[in-house]
Amino acid sequence: MRDIAVFSGSAHPDLAAEICEHLGVPLLPTRVSHFANDCIEVQLQGNCRERDVFLIQPLVPPVQEHLVELLFMLDAARGASAGRITVVLPHYAYARSDKKDAPRISIGGRLVADLLQTAGADRILAMTLHSPQVHGFFSVPVDHLHALRELANHFRGYDLSNTVVVSPDLGNAKDAAAFARMLGAEVAFGAKQRYADDKVVISSVIGEVTDRDAIVLDDEIAKGSTIFELLARLRERNIRSVRVACTHGLFSGDAIARLSAEKDVEEIVCTNTVPIPRVKHTDKLTILSVAAPLAEAMRRIHNGESVSALFA
Repeated sequence: MRDIAVFSGSAHPDLAAEICEHLGVPLLPTRVSHFANDCIEVQLQGNCRERDVFLIQPLVPPVQEHLVELLFMLDAARGASAGRITVVLPHYAYARSDKKDAPRISIGGRLVADLLQTAGADRILAMTLHSPQVHGFFSVPVDHLHALRELANHFRGYDLSNTVVVSPDLGNAKDAAAFARMLGAEVAFGAKQRYADDKVVISSVIGEVTDRDAIVLDDEIAKGSTIFELLARLRERNIRSVRVACTHGLFSGDAIARLSAEKDVEEIVCTNTVPIPRVKHTDKLTILSVAAPLAEAMRRIHNGESVSALFA
């Protein structure tokens, strides 16, 4: 592919390298320097002039560090006369800050979107935003991918004759229903209320789950509070087995170890939108790659082709 330049920040260089392998282009180097006063400086060490520039950077811990790094990459590409700059956001951490649900609270999802545009982003390529309205926070074009096809291809390798897809809450109902249709399975939902980041109550499960094999589908798992609460309700309904699936496997703290220790959890499946340290891997963890769909979307953006055709 000519006239394309792909750079990665320090958040997830392995995913960026895999994307470039699919595209057949080199991953151009980026230098990030830290000064004695803790300020950073970013240099894109490749030609950007009049080129189609893609900057790959999921917002993963330390989120603020990686966000500032991305903003500086955008500024550097704009200052180097890039023809167009597309930010590839495999994970947009601030998508969870999407509403004013308390007095005098910031809406980080909208503010960070404004920052990216002000810094020079002409386009956003994102994967599984936390809620649909986040798409509207950007005033530049947004191509919003999902990983349901990759997850469905994995689960089709199992006997699904007695399977039900369970969404932990009604907010994820649309994706769960679409996922269930891909698998030819039924769907159920949890009635969830969140009181704090780590305090979740699921009062009931809507749908038939008794003596069924459940695939619990969520967009992301951090502490796992929602999943543990849902597991308790499913056990009350005599669920037969559980497999947990998500796009963004954040797994903060000991979340993977705790989920893996649950005897009725047979597998934990996520994608590589965020890096998972090898020290956290367990025998129950399966990581699927989304490099191919991200690369194909980038190719279509570069060539002016339809990205929505990827979901046909």
